[in-house]
Amino acid sequence: MPRFAYPCPGCRTTNSLHDAACDHEGTAWTRVEKAYTDLLAVLVRDAITEDALRHAVHGEWSALHNAALDLLVREGRVQETDAGLRLLTAEEYREAVSEPRSEPMATLYRQGSYPGAHDNAVFAMIAWYEMVGLSWEETREHTVEWLEESGTWARGGFEEASPAALVDKKRHVYEAGYGWKEKARAAKRVIEAHRG
Repeated sequence: MPRFAYPCPGCRTTNSLHDAACDHEGTAWTRVEKAYTDLLAVLVRDAITEDALRHAVHGEWSALHNAALDLLVREGRVQETDAGLRLLTAEEYREAVSEPRSEPMATLYRQGSYPGAHDNAVFAMIAWYEMVGLSWEETREHTVEWLEESGTWARGGFEEASPAALVDKKRHVYEAGYGWKEKARAAKRVIEAHRG
């Protein structure tokens, strides 16, 4: 099941040590968590308009609430519907994030990797799934499927005996919570050169 950690809506930290350029630097961590719990406590009930949500939260609506809501929508945890804002169920969210739709991850996911990009590509896939909150078991399953279905494994260039062995060897990426963007950009450049 996908996990949820209350990330800072500015720099994505999950503790009180914000990035220096973060709009929320100096904000007490309890305030960040409260903004999310205020929103989620209302959103778990039913779809609601943003205006009604602003009035339904516990306490006063703040810029932090606004930023947290924007992040929830951007990351696909909250969906805008005709009835208003709706919190996706864990299963709906897991399905929604199983296929990355934003660049550079979308190219990586759709095109698969090529020799010269494999290390960065596998690193990025694992880091992506960790970032969106999937468990290690879900991350492993999706990454193995991607290796096989995208044609990446068939292109060769791996020392490991199987896609599962490769993913298991990269578990440290998941456990350390490394970022995915730099590795995904590097892999996309190699992929585009091969597809060129």
